[in-house]
Amino acid sequence: MENDGFRIGDVEVGLHGPLFLMAGPCVIESADICLEIAERLVDIGRRTETGIIFKASFDKANRSSISGFRGPGLEKGLDILASVRRQSGLAVMTDVHEPGQAAAAGQVVDCLQVPAFLCRQTDLLCACARTGKPVNVKKGQFLSPAEMKNVVAKLRACDNEKTILTERGTFFGYNRLVNDMTAIENMKGLGVPVVFDATHSTQQPGGLGDASAGRREMAPILARAAVAAGANGLFAEVHTEPQKAKSDAACIMPIDWLEDLLDKCKKIFQILRP
Repeated sequence: MENDGFRIGDVEVGLHGPLFLMAGPCVIESADICLEIAERLVDIGRRTETGIIFKASFDKANRSSISGFRGPGLEKGLDILASVRRQSGLAVMTDVHEPGQAAAAGQVVDCLQVPAFLCRQTDLLCACARTGKPVNVKKGQFLSPAEMKNVVAKLRACDNEKTILTERGTFFGYNRLVNDMTAIENMKGLGVPVVFDATHSTQQPGGLGDASAGRREMAPILARAAVAAGANGLFAEVHTEPQKAKSDAACIMPIDWLEDLLDKCKKIFQILRP
């Protein structure tokens, strides 16, 4: 069964819709940083004529180290996301890690995201689905694209057809991810739009021992390849000062790269899907 398309805020999302972007800092570091990045995204979206959804996490519950910065928590984090939504006009999205967080997050954000490591958690998927908000599920690094049919089936069983799947790399031995670009078409075959996560795909999980390493310079290459392979949207974590980012500093992309990357990706998209 094919999804006919839906909206996340003002952004059109679907198998046959325009290219869109999910972007923002990995974690909410402060209200000021989120608002600064959101304002930059508004300008970039206007200049490139791209629908953009702001993404940031109120809690990074799966950090490599117990000492890793996790974020401001649910209540304060949702207040900041509400402020970003109100002041920038962008739709907002955040991760949820526990079923009990879904309802509160669903009252504030326009889209809920299920992290890759939790993509098979039935109670979490159904809690997100029952909010009625669109749900973006990242494909687990340990799953084949075909196995995501079970994730889509769980969301549909909980009465939510507004599903997005995101490809973000597959484990290839220790501290390494690779991308199978055929995964994009395979998951689109489940009748849902597919997003490609360009920055997390460059991640080297646990590569620094107590944190993940990464190769952010490869993100634009992978993004262009994914659009050519049929991705409906892109996901990119961006920051004004990547080296100072409190999460994913090794693979988060400088926001200064984003406009040029979107221009190139849109040209590829338009050639393939005029």
